[in-house]
Order: sequence, then structure tokens, then C-alpha cells
Amino acid sequence: MAGSSSSNPSSGPKILLAKPGLVSGGAVGGKFGRGEDETAPHVHPHPLRSRLPSLNLLSDSWDFHIDRFLPFLSENTEFTVVRVIGVPGVGKSTIMNELYGFDATSPGMLPPFPTLSEDTRAQAKHCTSGIEPRISAQRLLLLDTQPVFSSSVLAEIMRPDGSSTIPVLSGESLSAELALELMSIQLGVLLASICHVLLVVSDGVHDNKMWRLMSMVDLLKHGIPDPSSLTASNSQSSNLGSEKDKKDKANEGEEYMATPVFVHAKLQDQNCTPHTYEQLRKALAQYFSASSFVREKCGNVTKEPVEPGTQSSDALSTVPKLFLIPSKSRDDSPNAQYESYSSALWKLRDEVLSMNCPSFVRTVSERDWLKNSAKIWELIKSSPIISEYSRMLQSSGMFRK
Repeated sequence: MAGSSSSNPSSGPKILLAKPGLVSGGAVGGKFGRGEDETAPHVHPHPLRSRLPSLNLLSDSWDFHIDRFLPFLSENTEFTVVRVIGVPGVGKSTIMNELYGFDATSPGMLPPFPTLSEDTRAQAKHCTSGIEPRISAQRLLLLDTQPVFSSSVLAEIMRPDGSSTIPVLSGESLSAELALELMSIQLGVLLASICHVLLVVSDGVHDNKMWRLMSMVDLLKHGIPDPSSLTASNSQSSNLGSEKDKKDKANEGEEYMATPVFVHAKLQDQNCTPHTYEQLRKALAQYFSASSFVREKCGNVTKEPVEPGTQSSDALSTVPKLFLIPSKSRDDSPNAQYESYSSALWKLRDEVLSMNCPSFVRTVSERDWLKNSAKIWELIKSSPIISEYSRMLQSSGMFRK
């Protein structure tokens, strides 16, 4: 998806399933027949995870670090980046584990991405901080991110005087509430710039916070390049893929945007009806009708006839991909009338893994992708557009100064 392969992926570094220290030399079969994986984890008590070095790409000071994850990447150019963004406790890590192919029924196996435990939930804390990366044998690069609009994140970054401990905008002093708002936007802009597929997960049917966030990301992303655009030496390193480069250059005038897939999770049985799906899909299509996210070539839209009496003058309307995932507890309900939690999760996994998303502007390797992602993060933190938006929010009186 990312371009023509210039090296054999099988000759790259060992495949990462979990954080270093959890891996061992035993062989464990994968859910989709991966065969032996010499880095598969064995049984370890869950508290061990907190004592292991993290691969987190974002530090506590909101800086992008690549040193710990870079050794797991190769010069392979055939890879796909999938990232997830959403509110707290909505099942983001569970979805990423499913995409990886983790089999929760296998005894003694820890998931690639830790999920929210009952203890963590009871303490009103979040499970994932920053950006946690994993990579599969198929060179599927999965990035789990901390929750947006999270009260537990707000509590962590707030000083006694109400200011933020994190320099979100290149050292500017901001209130914690405003910093939290900008952190969500910065994460969204980064995701839209450096990944192929962006899973946007909302809680229930009526939660539109993620829709508003993605609309703001579309507005503020202007001028942020994709990782391949920062690779100046790419064309000089190899003549392979020259035909691909010619096709890519034809699209350079259009700003790259990741392909979003909208997911509404934790639905109750009464909200899993076909009628609810149709109503939500129509609302989604109308909300993002003028957005950069809705493009025919992105592979995240379907074309369907417009109903008589609608305002659209086009014969066809583009609809972003939408998935509804019921509450997990509903699988045990004898009165469940519609699709089960497991079935909906499998359907989402199959759809994401089979999507034909647009490539980056140029061919880029896994290692260059990570290095250039760090540069893009610095561009986002110093973006004049986002800084201007921050000043507008401050002057609006919505946030304390």
C-alpha cells in the first residue's frame, strides 16, 4: 500500500508482538495461521507490564522519540499504518488487538495492546498514554493512542494553579483545559498525516465529539506534509519504482489525508437496528459532505443513489465507511436480536485489512516513515494555524488564561 517493495520483509527485524521483556523464544501459533513466532510472549503477571520499558513514541514532555521503536523497522516499503483515536474506555485497544490477530482464548497470552482493567476503570484512569506502536508479521503497523477529551489525562497535566505541565505549543504557557483540547487536535492532525487508515471511535450512537474533532482536524491540517514528502534522498537511492513515482507526482498537488473509518461502539441492543445504521450513515454523510476526508479515491466511501426530495443535485452521494459495534456484554444476552459483538468486530477487521487506501505521495521505507513522522510532529507543534486557533479559543473566554 505504501509503495513498491525494495526489500524482502521477511529479512527485516524480528516481529514485535509486545513490549521488550515480555518476549521469549517459545513458539506459539497465531490466530490466522502465522506459524511459529519466536517473539511470542509467554505467561507473565500483568503487573510486570508496568515495569517494562515502553516503546511509546511520545514522551511526558510531548516530544516524539523514535529510538526505542526504530530497531523493529526495516527498509521495507510495503507496509500499512493503521491508527485509532477515540474517547476513553470505548475499546480502542481491543480493536487494535483484533486487527493484529490476537486470540484472547489462547491461555497465557498477553495482548499486544493492554486493555482497560477493572482496577484502572475503578480508579478513573486511562490505560494508554501517548502513542504505543506494534508491528505484525504482515508489516501492519498499528498505533494505539491515548484517549482524547479525557478527564484522567486532564488530571495528570494540571498544576495546582490550573496551568498545563506540558508545553503543547512550543513552550507557550496554557491552561490545562486548553492544552487538553489542543493535544486532541494535534494527535488528530498527526494521525491524518502519517497513517493510511484512521479509525475514529465514538461511544454510543449520540456521541458526536469525534465528528467535531475530525472536522477541526480537516480545517487545521493545512500545510502539514505526509512522511514521504520529507524524504529527499528517496529518488536517488534506487531507480526501482520510477513508474510509481511518476504516478505519485501527478497527485502531489492534492494534500495527503488518511482514510477515516468511523466506528460507533458500545451500542445497546435497541441501537443496533438497520434503521439506526441508516440514520447515522445519512447524518455522517451530511456532516462531512464538504470534508477532505470524503474522497472517492480514498477507499473509505461508497456511492449510493440519492433519495428523491433530498437537497443534493448529484446522482450519487458519497458516504464514509461506518461500523456499529454493540456492547460486549450483549453477546451473553439471550434476547439479542442483531449482530453480536464478536461478529461486528470481525467484520470491522476484515474491512480494514482489505481496504485499498491511497499511498503516500512518494515511496517511503518503514524506517524513513518513522524518522519523518518525528519531523512532522515538530511541524504540528509549531504550526501557525493551530497557534492562531489556540489564541482564538483563549480570547473566546471558553478556557481560563
